[in-house]
Amino acid sequence: MSRLREQYQNEIVQAMTDKFGYKNIMEVPKLDKIVVNMGVGEAKENAKILESAMKDMEIITGQKAVATRAKNSIANFKLREGMAIGCKTTLRGEKMYDFADRLINLALPRVRDFRGVSADSFDGRGNYALGIKEQIIFPEIEYDKVDKVRGMDIIFVTTAKTDEEARELLRLFGMPFVK
Repeated sequence: MSRLREQYQNEIVQAMTDKFGYKNIMEVPKLDKIVVNMGVGEAKENAKILESAMKDMEIITGQKAVATRAKNSIANFKLREGMAIGCKTTLRGEKMYDFADRLINLALPRVRDFRGVSADSFDGRGNYALGIKEQIIFPEIEYDKVDKVRGMDIIFVTTAKTDEEARELLRLFGMPFVK
């Protein structure tokens, strides 16, 4: 069992119950899933770029990535419906907690001029979105083998009803929010 999951079961549930006054342990919000998305616009000209991005994502998340396709055609971008333009992975269970632990404790502190992540990126329903500018902050990625630096979006989906509950949950997990 991952360190973050044990911490959730022991300390975080108690802290959340104390702060929000839950009467039942099942009311306590928990992390539902983490979705990692990487948009690769250049993939419409060269399919090898998408393969490289998918390989990087699979190394980072430890799970197979799925190609995302364009929903509709946009002539200005030379984009047709159904073209592969990115990749994503949905993490649940043990892999989700392992990824969150690596992101919070290893990857984010490696960001240049890091002062914390924005506390305003909640959607109103208890989900948090985080953008990363380069995949090389993850220790699994070998800097020499990277063909192009790419960013990614990481979305934390929680069972929290409000942003305040979700913010507290992620803060207890160790998410370094800006003060």
